[in-house]
Amino acid sequence: MLTSRALIEMALAGQPTPRPATGPLAVHFCAKLSGISLRQYTLDPKQLARSVIEYYRRFRPDAVWLSADTWVNAEAMGARVGFPDDDQPAAGLGPALIQSPEDLDAIPPPDVTRHGRWPAMLEAVRLVRQQLGDDVCLVACFDQYPFSLASQLLGLNRMMLAIFDDRPFVERVMEKCLEYTLAYAVALAEAGADILSGGDSPAGLIGPRSYREVAQPLEKRLIERLKERVRVPVSLHICGNATPLLADMAATGADILEIDYPVAIEDAAQILGSSVALWGNLDPVGLLAQADADTVYRETQALLRRVRQCGIRRFVVSSGCTLAMETPEENLDAFFAAARDFGPWGDKNG
Repeated sequence: MLTSRALIEMALAGQPTPRPATGPLAVHFCAKLSGISLRQYTLDPKQLARSVIEYYRRFRPDAVWLSADTWVNAEAMGARVGFPDDDQPAAGLGPALIQSPEDLDAIPPPDVTRHGRWPAMLEAVRLVRQQLGDDVCLVACFDQYPFSLASQLLGLNRMMLAIFDDRPFVERVMEKCLEYTLAYAVALAEAGADILSGGDSPAGLIGPRSYREVAQPLEKRLIERLKERVRVPVSLHICGNATPLLADMAATGADILEIDYPVAIEDAAQILGSSVALWGNLDPVGLLAQADADTVYRETQALLRRVRQCGIRRFVVSSGCTLAMETPEENLDAFFAAARDFGPWGDKNG
């Protein structure tokens, strides 16, 4: 029998599989499922790992995700991070970390053994790998690509102005962010991750031209340097309707693009062809969290039919973004049943 890990590998390569591969972005949903607070999930690597393992054993996805929030790297660099309450994700506190060039110069070289929550996250990866073994695909999030991380360190409003008013300084900040993100991503792979995933959603706000000039070069350099160090696929995620950016996102060298639900799969197929694997793209809130199970089943199969009709073979069916904590279990059961019942994927008939 094919293992889930092998099924994901084959799906990403466009090879025929007995059914579509599955990998919804279950992150904070795992905390809710296992009955722990987001604070516990985020700060205690044993609790984080336990919740991911319980999610796997309950639903049997082909890929599980290891992530905490979008502030792991910023905190490692010195940003103040806290919790609005026990069941809200971590967020930045106080003024932005970098107010001047001197603040940037004060950030030390990255040390994955002691900076911020990096050691805890790496422990969680190792625990999940040990408990689930090598048969399950483990996707680890290295948090933010350099543009998004720089936006956190400078503050988003300042970043949006500085890319036009002070681009040399923005580029210096992103260079430091590249250094940190690379160190964390390599450590995640060495700890047992099968796929490395990162987000760059603020880059989707600046338009295609600025994206190509500012964000994409750092995405590309990060991916190139990662592939020099580790041999695992690398994924890129930009939330929302990233259709105008898809071709440039693929040009970064990413092996996988995680596409959100506003992207029409037909447009993605026309723009990308078979140049990159796709991971997505059901609506995590309007469908998976708020619809009934029958609708989830029908819409999941409808997406798979559209993907097949478009000629896409390199595909993992998933939520377009992270699952809402309140997603009903019966809706995820329906999602997995729809994929299981769909039958062979990528064969001569599909």
